[in-house]
Amino acid sequence: MNRLPRKKKGADKQDCYFKDMTSLLEQALARVGHLPADEQDSIAAQILDSLADEEAWKRRFTEKKDVLRRLAQEALEEDARGETRSLDELI
Repeated sequence: MNRLPRKKKGADKQDCYFKDMTSLLEQALARVGHLPADEQDSIAAQILDSLADEEAWKRRFTEKKDVLRRLAQEALEEDARGETRSLDELI
């Protein structure tokens, strides 16, 4: 389980964040920190849901590598046989 680093006694509130956090994420979290607790929880839930969804997609693609390779090979073969059309024709 991933956990935030423990805050050292006497450390600033910002010291508990990961060192690799981008300045944009720091700005966003600073602004979120000024919102009411229910809004903070709502935003936190959205972030966690988004991260979980991203992890699920990565897992699915990792588990299906052989299927994706086969589909890609089939698409290349269809293209070589002239059975495909360019996107410009379709759009």
